[in-house]
Amino acid sequence: MRRGLVHVLAWLLATGAAVTLSWWGVHTVMAGTAYDPPRALPITAADDDPTTQGSKPLASATSRPPSPSPTASRRPSATPTPTPSRTAAPAPTPSATATGEVKAYDTDGGRAVFDLARSSATLVSATPGTGWSMQVWKTESWIRIEFSRSTDRVSVFCTWHDGPPHVQVETY
Repeated sequence: MRRGLVHVLAWLLATGAAVTLSWWGVHTVMAGTAYDPPRALPITAADDDPTTQGSKPLASATSRPPSPSPTASRRPSATPTPTPSRTAAPAPTPSATATGEVKAYDTDGGRAVFDLARSSATLVSATPGTGWSMQVWKTESWIRIEFSRSTDRVSVFCTWHDGPPHVQVETY
């Protein structure tokens, strides 16, 4: 009986030490990352166009100053330039905001939403599709989101280093 109790106690101590060491290692690696979990936006479809978002204000984790008038800050929507790819071009979802225009790009791998201003862009959210994973890279002049599943890859690039923001989707 005593021998069995010693074995159980030794197993508990070894398991506790292994779990603690594993948690510490993962915590140390993840503490140095700048990962922002994706934020979801409420999407409401207009009666005549299912790809157009209404002009209701968007929920955001950061507060923005209110616009003096919803029509004053609205600019005409720009259609993204089609890029060579093996899949259909994404459907942008425009909506006026205080800083720019929010557009969503639906791909086979997931959905990327950007706030496109005149000379910069901000990633609002990126959500991978079912069975897909994603990675996000950000610099001062571009954002890249890569959705991946097995050997399939879909990249959404938003660049603004030499002009207004430009979004392109590449599938490979």
